[in-house]
Amino acid sequence: MEYKISNRLKIASIILMVVGALGWTYGFLDSHHYETVDDVKELLASESHHGGEHAEEGHGEAHGETTAHADEAHGEDHAEEHKMSHEEHVLHQIHNRPYAALYVAAFFFFMIALGVLAFYAIQYASQAGWSPVLFRVMEGITSYVLPGGILVLLVAYFGGSHLFIWMDPEVVAHDEIIQAKESWLNKGWFFARGIIFLAGWSAYRYFSRKFSLAQDTAEGNSNFKKNFRISAAFLVFYIYTESMMSWDWIMSVDPHWFSTLFGWYVFASMFVSGITVIALITIYLKSKGLLEFVNDSHLHDLAKFMFGISIFWTYLWFSQFMLIWYSNIPEEVTYFVSRIEDYKLPFFGMVAMNFVFPLLLLMNSDYKRIPWFVVMAGIVILCGHYLDIFNMIMPATVSDRWFIGAPELGAICFFAGVFLLIVFTALSKAPLLAKGNPFVKESEHFHY
Repeated sequence: MEYKISNRLKIASIILMVVGALGWTYGFLDSHHYETVDDVKELLASESHHGGEHAEEGHGEAHGETTAHADEAHGEDHAEEHKMSHEEHVLHQIHNRPYAALYVAAFFFFMIALGVLAFYAIQYASQAGWSPVLFRVMEGITSYVLPGGILVLLVAYFGGSHLFIWMDPEVVAHDEIIQAKESWLNKGWFFARGIIFLAGWSAYRYFSRKFSLAQDTAEGNSNFKKNFRISAAFLVFYIYTESMMSWDWIMSVDPHWFSTLFGWYVFASMFVSGITVIALITIYLKSKGLLEFVNDSHLHDLAKFMFGISIFWTYLWFSQFMLIWYSNIPEEVTYFVSRIEDYKLPFFGMVAMNFVFPLLLLMNSDYKRIPWFVVMAGIVILCGHYLDIFNMIMPATVSDRWFIGAPELGAICFFAGVFLLIVFTALSKAPLLAKGNPFVKESEHFHY
């Protein structure tokens, strides 16, 4: 049985891209209304006006006169210089926001495809018997790895120092910590590594898809065995490159901070997001009368992975947070202090959406077999992991100048449109059942 992408879906994807591009452009132009330090002065003055009036209540004129002389004694020039540098910093944060919003959305959709690629390779390497009926769905989603990765690198290239302060020569010249990391954190080596990562991931996806399609018409299992071997090799490559990618593309936005758990933490986020999208697309295709060979037990297993990896993500999040918070080393704990002080709602909301909701919605085994229930849980999980990436990127780039508005929503719509168009076009290129897979009959009759 084959799937043909409908004109309605194509048009919806294009509309999403257009609306998203317009929304992001509006946000970009709006942020550049603040062109000078004087514009920022007016903004800060308007923001602090109410607070300033409140603070002045109950203070007499004599107190004001006394402190005025003290201020002069401490040096007005130094205070003015500090104030100016703060205002310039705020101006940079305002200008960074559209780039950061674009980067968060670009990485979010890319990591979904990369998470599915890892899950797909695990199924082949383990010779799983339950999942072959889902292979074509996985192959469709992984078609986004190459274009999605290129988009991430393009945003990183054009965003430059708006995203990664170590790309700004002036910052590096006055920062000894970044200078000590220049052998790794330099623009040329950064993009060279990105190209190597992307080439390896894309090569595996290309050959695995090729062998999978060839197996459909082959007499023996030679193509399946090739897929088994390259999947096992790819997983070794993936373990190393995913960790390095997470250091480069995410952790280096905070070049003074590091965590030895970070690679695993990002992996858990992309893994559960990828499995969630497999479940959502499977449910969608089944609702269209396709994938008749997928039964409730397959859905149950996908939901079981969504539940299990959500718990694994929580374990890694708590391990990273608790150890850093408890040790209270200034260089480490500042990462969480800035997020708790300025990002209370997205920070703690993300934890609730990624742990509490999956725990409550998917703990019951019967609920894992109900499509609309899995869809509801999946939407919460995906929103939660978008906020997870949001919390990784935004504090380092825009500090407390964050908001989910036109640039953020526009970027989400644009990349969602690109993702849907590429994935569903890929799904229409081959039959939805990998009929030549030696485990396909076992998969068709799988029951939990």
